[in-house]
Amino acid sequence: MSEQAKNVVVEAKGLTKVFSDFWGRPKARAVNGIDFTVNQGQVFGLLGPNGSGKSTTIKMILGLLYPTRGSLTVFGKDPQDVDIKSRIGYLPEETYLYKYLTAFETLDFFGALFGQDPKLRHERASKLLEMVGLAHAYNRPVGEFSKGMARRIGLAQALVNDPDLIILDEPTSGLDPIGCREVKDVIRTLASRGKTIILCSHLLADVQDVCDDMIVLYGGRIRANGALDDILKEDDKTMITCPTLSEATINELKAWLKAKGISDDIEVEHPSKNLEDFFLEVVRQAREQSVDTAGVQSSGEIPDYLAAPRTETQAVLDALRRQKKEAVETKPAEPEAPKVDEALLRKLSGDKPAPEPKAPAPEPDEAQKAAQKAANDKLSEKFGKK
Repeated sequence: MSEQAKNVVVEAKGLTKVFSDFWGRPKARAVNGIDFTVNQGQVFGLLGPNGSGKSTTIKMILGLLYPTRGSLTVFGKDPQDVDIKSRIGYLPEETYLYKYLTAFETLDFFGALFGQDPKLRHERASKLLEMVGLAHAYNRPVGEFSKGMARRIGLAQALVNDPDLIILDEPTSGLDPIGCREVKDVIRTLASRGKTIILCSHLLADVQDVCDDMIVLYGGRIRANGALDDILKEDDKTMITCPTLSEATINELKAWLKAKGISDDIEVEHPSKNLEDFFLEVVRQAREQSVDTAGVQSSGEIPDYLAAPRTETQAVLDALRRQKKEAVETKPAEPEAPKVDEALLRKLSGDKPAPEPKAPAPEPDEAQKAAQKAANDKLSEKFGKK
């Protein structure tokens, strides 16, 4: 296997999904012959309007739907392969949580589903809650969370198993600008540490900030694809940024451009701040002034266990653990010896039941022995005289 093939995480060729009605007749062609490749350490954007085939594609990658035609591999295997499930983290578009569990219990529960020991589960739950800014709400039921807080705990549960492939469907939905920036920072950091992220979002500014490559779907087909920088670059224009110029200098520069034959489409204006950057600067200043807030607190660092991709040694150890677990679960139980009904067995064989042993008579005491001896002496005298 070539080095390039080893780095391929998801590969689709001619991927097609057709939904049929009760009689098996084609009803909707959700995905229609698409090709794409997602490599390790890449942030891959999956874009398109509603009904374009994004969710169907994600469900096929997760193994929840079968392709009608074409091929799809995840880590070089069929998406239905159970062994690859532990290497995938998924944040769905809607956050489905058990509302009576606390934030800490929620992460502990999902860690238990992956077979993690209690000590590891508790350690990861604490670090993830710190990362998403919910350490102060660890003991609150998630049913009391706002939508933004629920998205944060959803992101944490998607990372509890240290996945190599992370699929995020609208991860910033319901988040405030601070949360959006923090999620984007987490995505970029995870990618820099070798994780692979597939991002599906309608917030195009978020996609532009974090994605390396992308595809745009419409009607189940790919309408645009490639590296984000190459797609958005306008080759027919040049932008120059410099310190503020005086009016005389600007006029002199325009005259020089006209002398070079560039007289049209010359715009001179001051650059504007990004609204997100401005908002975050206002919040940063408020925090520096120690202004109290009951909302979400600042997020912490990404846990160390998410720092590096899974090594070959770890993969081998995981395989050995699975084999041991499967061997224990599939070991046949020794059959119990059947219980024998002794009475029925004697009845069928014609044997009489053995008589029950009689209890031994109690030993007579001294008075009883003396009385018995006197009675015996009288009898001996009586019959001896006759």
